[in-house]
Amino acid sequence: MNIDVIALSSAHIDTVVEIHIRAFPNFFLSFLGPRFLREFYASFLLDPQGMGYTASSSKGQILGVIVGSVDPRGHFKRLLKRRWWAFCLASISAVVRRPSCAPRLFRAIFYRGESPSGPTRALLSSIAVDPNIQRAGVGKKLVEHWVEEARRRGAAGCYLTTDADGNDKVHAFYQGLNWCAESTYATAEGRRMYHYVYDF
Repeated sequence: MNIDVIALSSAHIDTVVEIHIRAFPNFFLSFLGPRFLREFYASFLLDPQGMGYTASSSKGQILGVIVGSVDPRGHFKRLLKRRWWAFCLASISAVVRRPSCAPRLFRAIFYRGESPSGPTRALLSSIAVDPNIQRAGVGKKLVEHWVEEARRRGAAGCYLTTDADGNDKVHAFYQGLNWCAESTYATAEGRRMYHYVYDF
């Protein structure tokens, strides 16, 4: 399959949100709904430190998306200052449906992945690939392109977080791209998480 990686644009947002929901139907960000996810993905377009790309087929079909920031702390600090109201409005329906989710919602909006020890690294915040074309090399191409952009922008390396348990396919994917499981930690909800790092 021919795969082109291009910069994420506002014209892609609705499509990548739909892909995200289909790729992660039972995850918390998907529970927050399309409006919230549109704000989430658009935030990487609005910030100069954001990095977002889509993968598309030769026919122009969007196959996947990857977003993150070369300056995670600064990105979410600026997001809090500029767009807190937009995220609050976008998440009202989720809070009405499940009031107990409010604290977790706040962490979801301003979460920067519990930075691992060592130098400041670029944070890979989200990657989603159309479930209909899994194992076609889309995710690999997106990650490699994103990592090279982080390198070009002067980052010391990259990191991400993912579930430590029941997540063997994801671990194999990143380990196959030479990312290393650097450390573990637990979320407020008790989920055990891995930090994966890729240093230059």
